[in-house]
Amino acid sequence: MKKRIISIVLAGMMAASLAACGGSGASSSGGAASGGAASGSTGAATTEAADSGEGKVLNIQCWNDEFARRMSDHMPGYEAADKDDATKGGKLGDVEVRFTVTPSTDNAYQNNLDAVLPENADAPADEKVDLFLIEADYALKYVNTPVALPVADLGITEDELANQYQYTKDIVTDADGNLKGLTWQGCPGVLIYNRDIAKEVLGSDDPEEVQKAVADWDTFNKTAAALKEKGYRITSTVNDSYRVFSNNVSSPWVVDGKINVDDSIKAWVDMSKAQVDAGETGTADLWSDDWSKGFAKDADVFCYFGPAWLINFSMGNVDDGNNEDDGSRTFAGGWGATVGPQGFYWGGTWICAAAGTDNPTAVAEIMRQMTTNEQVLTDIVKMDNDFVNNKPAMEAAATDDSFAFKPLGGQNPLGMFCEGADKISLANTCEYDQGCNESFQLAMKEYFEGNATYEEALQSFYKSVTEKYPELEY
Repeated sequence: MKKRIISIVLAGMMAASLAACGGSGASSSGGAASGGAASGSTGAATTEAADSGEGKVLNIQCWNDEFARRMSDHMPGYEAADKDDATKGGKLGDVEVRFTVTPSTDNAYQNNLDAVLPENADAPADEKVDLFLIEADYALKYVNTPVALPVADLGITEDELANQYQYTKDIVTDADGNLKGLTWQGCPGVLIYNRDIAKEVLGSDDPEEVQKAVADWDTFNKTAAALKEKGYRITSTVNDSYRVFSNNVSSPWVVDGKINVDDSIKAWVDMSKAQVDAGETGTADLWSDDWSKGFAKDADVFCYFGPAWLINFSMGNVDDGNNEDDGSRTFAGGWGATVGPQGFYWGGTWICAAAGTDNPTAVAEIMRQMTTNEQVLTDIVKMDNDFVNNKPAMEAAATDDSFAFKPLGGQNPLGMFCEGADKISLANTCEYDQGCNESFQLAMKEYFEGNATYEEALQSFYKSVTEKYPELEY
């Protein structure tokens, strides 16, 4: 309780200092992402934080270098210690910023959070967690516990967040209506298709014409058969389409403590089994070499499903003809984007303030600058091809050809992302999503490959989930 009172008091001091320096949110958007006026206000805020008795070290828990790179490239007033390795931290005014990276493999990242966050208030000053990052699939696990502070306790107001997409706030709102995290990112998805294959099989690579061939799942499956006749696969793996179905369920994975397989999930199973048996797709794991080799110029994969980050992170290593290509690079201009059979979203990273932080002022400033400063967010889109959580910024970028995505050969897909972001619903998410999604895909792989019946695979799924979550029944 003592820490919470301190947080509220210091948040008020932060609001006063920001007002004197030019404010936050929309009023601070005039500062350049690499410094300028916004940088000056940050320095004043963090210096005042140090003078008011806040911590000298700001600790951030994360699972990869994504947020560290966003901080290094875009946070006003932040000086990275190593431009080549953002996870080495840096300085924000007088505050030292440290990143602790724990990979997500085998649930290691969440296990680490579960160990350090409950005891955070009693940790030594320089070891206290100040910020931690979470993903959509397990956000509610942390949002519905006291380990994450409401952003209102940091002095951040609803008015400051008015330009953010609603779903990005819904996913980190606890059962009592407290908003407990913010993100710079939106993750609506599209269908990303191979232009050369589209021209050969469909007669056109124009997004509107390609959309006609993938407008719904029945049409999508007919196109899969036509592609197979020409020697192509509709997708690299059954897992490419999984998120489209799992994001369109009519009920959550767990209902009244019982595991529930929604009809939309079962529809994915039926479609995937038919496609695998017909040789129209494969069963490779996401992120594997067998999955990503479909990005290359002469590959046989027609499409992938994904948000902007998939194009940026997964397909961003393009072959532009100026270097020797070993066959693994995405060929620049070889891809296009269209809406696909159904709207969906996939992933996203949220910033949470850790209960027990001794740096509430610096934490609030990072949240404000990285998620509400329109200039910072616009620069993220331009530099990183990310889709950001600011409606005015995205609507402006959607009409500007300079925001075209390199793998898409000059196409600007942001208008499609904008339309999708406004339609995302999180009504059927639950805290068990990650474990259920991972276990289901793994179990069904045995069925798709002919090593188990559907019922046998389903029982394997139930066994896996109840081992992860013993409180559940089926």
